[in-house]
Amino acid sequence: MPSVKRIPFTENIAAPVQRVFDLMIDPMSYKTWTSAFTEGCYFEGSWARGKKIKFLAPSGDGMFAEIAEHRPNEFISIRHLGFIANGVEDTESEAARSWASAYENYTFQASSTGTTLIVDLDVTDELEAYMVGTWPKALKKLKAICEAE
Repeated sequence: MPSVKRIPFTENIAAPVQRVFDLMIDPMSYKTWTSAFTEGCYFEGSWARGKKIKFLAPSGDGMFAEIAEHRPNEFISIRHLGFIANGVEDTESEAARSWASAYENYTFQASSTGTTLIVDLDVTDELEAYMVGTWPKALKKLKAICEAE
């Protein structure tokens, strides 16, 4: 079974915490900032604690998770459960099992210039290089959205 390790990303955004929090999970702005991963990404489901959420590419493939924690304007924790391919949820394959119970955590901290957003992401060795290359691009897109008038 591949090992999972946690990697952090930080972005300083010149906007109030509530704006950053709201725009990060807003369906329209979500599509924009996550386009760094795949153009046309979207989510289905709820960001409420304990609820299931799907993160999908335009093909409908992607991953599904549970919102482990949701404290407005403070913290969101996503616990990954598995992958979706051809409309089928996969929790049994080796890839899905290696990713299951991986977390993606978002911490929102007020700063003198606006918000410090910290993303802690559990990754497998296979995904690490991709995530290290892509997450900063996604966070720059989110920053641009939040700082726009």
